[in-house]
Amino acid sequence: MIKAITNYVQLTEKIATSGQLTEEQFGDIAQHGYRAVINLAMPDSTGAMDNEGAIVTSHGLSYFHIPVPFDAPEKEHLAVFLKLMAALEGKRVWVHCAKNYRVSAFMFHHQKWMHGLSTEEARPIIYKDWRPNKVWQAFLSIDVNDV
Repeated sequence: MIKAITNYVQLTEKIATSGQLTEEQFGDIAQHGYRAVINLAMPDSTGAMDNEGAIVTSHGLSYFHIPVPFDAPEKEHLAVFLKLMAALEGKRVWVHCAKNYRVSAFMFHHQKWMHGLSTEEARPIIYKDWRPNKVWQAFLSIDVNDV
């Protein structure tokens, strides 16, 4: 069941975010019409699966991995992510990392860039149980027009 996925958030009709999924949960999201999975976690993140790409694609989903170090997110990671999200526009996309923290910061920027939200309007996108440290506060302050 989708609602049981770690830190699941239905952000928009076509975009959901979460922490790490299980093999069975990738099948669940495919059955719910998702067509692509973007993984922002590092290969050694908590719960990471060595064969995640194979699992995801075995369910008919496209798989994209942008490994973002939790202690060192960069503008380049964000630039790749924003371009990928633009390319997937209109498709049902699931974006995850280990706990939905990295994803929250990336989706904050995505909503500002793609939908023109102000910082105040985009702030509720950040996962409610996460308190960004200084590294992530700096990442959140990036001007998406400079990416």
